[in-house]
Amino acid sequence: MRPSGRAPDQLRPIRLETGVSKYAEGSCLARFGDTQVLCTASVEERVPRFLRNTGRGWVTAEYGMLPRATESRTEREAARGRQSGRTQEIQRLIGRSLRAATDLTAFGQRMIKIDCDVLQADGGTRTAAITGACVALDLAFRHLMAEGLVDRMPLEDQVAAVSCGIYDGEVILDLDYAEDSNATADATFVFTGRGRIVEIQSTAEAEAFSQRQFMAMLALAKKGVRELIELQRRALARSGSVTPKRAGPRGRRPTGRRFKGATLVIASHNPGKVKEIRDLLEPLVDHVASAAELGLPEPEESGESFRANAEHKARTAARAAGLPALADDSGLVVPTL
Repeated sequence: MRPSGRAPDQLRPIRLETGVSKYAEGSCLARFGDTQVLCTASVEERVPRFLRNTGRGWVTAEYGMLPRATESRTEREAARGRQSGRTQEIQRLIGRSLRAATDLTAFGQRMIKIDCDVLQADGGTRTAAITGACVALDLAFRHLMAEGLVDRMPLEDQVAAVSCGIYDGEVILDLDYAEDSNATADATFVFTGRGRIVEIQSTAEAEAFSQRQFMAMLALAKKGVRELIELQRRALARSGSVTPKRAGPRGRRPTGRRFKGATLVIASHNPGKVKEIRDLLEPLVDHVASAAELGLPEPEESGESFRANAEHKARTAARAAGLPALADDSGLVVPTL
């Protein structure tokens, strides 16, 4: 039995809360069990010197722990006059992870600074930081789109991270401090939403581990990241900060229309179909958003009938957004609550 009582493949209770900062263009409080990391994304109208006049933007990150994030107070690094090697390693990892999923040519000569501040530490602060930072970055880009400064989403995929380790001879997922401090091996896995590897950091603490054990950790990490990616999507859907992903006709700037507090989802990625349904619904329903505008997944149409496909799309959208959804297929409309 793990100290937490969780099954080997079970994540801690995860909560991603958006909009927690009044001033930041994007913000997310990532709670992984008792670990809490505040992630904010700030837009600056400048880039590092090495990127000037290149037409490319930049995403970078800073990481730090509050003095009482741990059981005993730790001195602020600013008071010591320098960052620790651990801090530098983690903030570079966060920046690399986010840039791996970002089109740096899509948001002009701007820099997005991600600040990840650990409010409370109970293991897995870097994985919580990466997972929350991706949500904050997504929201910052949506802010730029709403302002008409960017005409498409620069974030090409989601990114999330999770830890795995070997505790008491068993491979386990998402280690808390009690497990991490007694693990014989631990690893950090960073994946994109499409399952591509961004980075893997794996270390034997007490004794070397086998390839079989590493592959078991990899399999658990993939499962955990899939669950985190879904939680990111739900957090973004709940945030209501959803903007159109295309520029207007003839290169006009986007209207900046937002769907705050969306109450109904059109489970379709077909622009023509969405417009047709929206024209019918908007006089009756406030805050209608499409699956594409909410960044929801597009399920495979594998049903044996039009109705089965419509039901599948509606249920998928409803689960991902946590909102009522409807879908249509060849004129058949199927609502799902």
